[in-house]
Amino acid sequence: MAQSPTQSDFRPFDTLLDRDRALHQLQQATAGADDGEIFLERRRSEALVFDDGRVKTASYDASEGFGLRAVRGEVAGYAHSSEISEAALTRAVATARLAVGDGGGTLAAGPQATNRHLYTDADPIGGVEFPVKLDTLRAIDAFARELDSRVVQVTATIAASLQEVEILRPDGQHMRDVRPMTRVNVSVIVEDQDRRESGTAGGGGRVGLDGLLDPADWQAKATEALRIALVNLRADPAPAGVMDVVLGPGWPGILLHEAVGHGLEGDFNRKGTSAFAGLLGQRVAAPGVTVLDDGTIPDRRGSITFDDEGTPSRRNVLIEDGILVGFMQDRQNARLMGVEPTGNGRRESYAHIPMPRMTNTYMLGGDASPGDIVADLKDGIYAVGFGGGQVDITNGKFVFSCTEAYRVKNGKIGAPVKGATLIGDGATALQQIRALGNDMALDPGMGNCGKAGQWVPVGVGQPTVMIGGLTVGGSGG
Repeated sequence: MAQSPTQSDFRPFDTLLDRDRALHQLQQATAGADDGEIFLERRRSEALVFDDGRVKTASYDASEGFGLRAVRGEVAGYAHSSEISEAALTRAVATARLAVGDGGGTLAAGPQATNRHLYTDADPIGGVEFPVKLDTLRAIDAFARELDSRVVQVTATIAASLQEVEILRPDGQHMRDVRPMTRVNVSVIVEDQDRRESGTAGGGGRVGLDGLLDPADWQAKATEALRIALVNLRADPAPAGVMDVVLGPGWPGILLHEAVGHGLEGDFNRKGTSAFAGLLGQRVAAPGVTVLDDGTIPDRRGSITFDDEGTPSRRNVLIEDGILVGFMQDRQNARLMGVEPTGNGRRESYAHIPMPRMTNTYMLGGDASPGDIVADLKDGIYAVGFGGGQVDITNGKFVFSCTEAYRVKNGKIGAPVKGATLIGDGATALQQIRALGNDMALDPGMGNCGKAGQWVPVGVGQPTVMIGGLTVGGSGG
């Protein structure tokens, strides 16, 4: 009789399923198909939120299940269940077969195996005792309030999760990955003369909680959150108009991720709905601009040992010296486009089908000094922090709000501005890049990316960049 898996080790083929029978059912589902797999997953997550001097949320979630997929041409049959059993697998086979029909396809070769480990497989939830986490949250709250008498509210969050996956392919290939994730965030609200402003800082990655709960780490986050809030407390209304903009390094790469990255995913280009469709081999950015997607950076939030189809992650060059040289691919789109998969087939969970998704997407640095780039800005905005944004994938048009920005005139950084939005389109913005700094940096580890209702963790990055002629929306003159 099958026993439930232990909390520390998810081994479904040892405890819940007979591997040989599961493989036989998968082979039935994919007979005559081009591709397919069984994706099994267990995920556990914990989130603690300390807000306004008390514990606001202490949540723990656990889920497990499988998804079975059979792919033929452009069609995929997918069935999933939160019950990992032979009976549930039998039902899934019948559903997935609907996409295959009479068959006729040739099963694609499986991905190359890898023994690479990009991150620890230790459980970050159990790695630190619960009372220690609560004491840390209280300490963050007290520290932030002691920093400045204008602090009226502090919100501190500690989050950790562990995702364990196993993938079984029709050729018998079997792979396993254990993916931790942690993050600590601090937000503060300051008040002065009836004006309130906020600031947020945080980050993490595929690491244990120990380092993030070190006082030196969270004190730096709290200090940074306060700095941003105080900057906004003295900010003037943002100007409006078309002007040059300098973007700071690191997290501002979220604009690159949204405005350009999604347009370089294989499915949008295969279907001709991307602003970059049909431009492979052509110049799409200013000379010197090189954009990569790299899932192999150790411990990063967007990194994966292999993707959710089993393809090892890679360092993929997308734009090289301004020329479009490649797209991000999952197995299905790569096959249909006649290219190799790039390790970008990702899914939110076992209940979702994989699709081309970014991992860590960033722009390489140049040789310009960041100070010189700002000094060359005659009349514009220097934006170093971003909040939410919206993008239309078909034309690359974007609207992004700045959380920290400054007015620049004649190369001098002036007063901070509030309410600035950057408006433009990704393809034009790439062509209008006028300078690249020598300070390329990755974000601190806080990005999530949504596509077709699925959310996955990602990383972004860039150097200091000057872009000419962006529209800045604001309320000032």
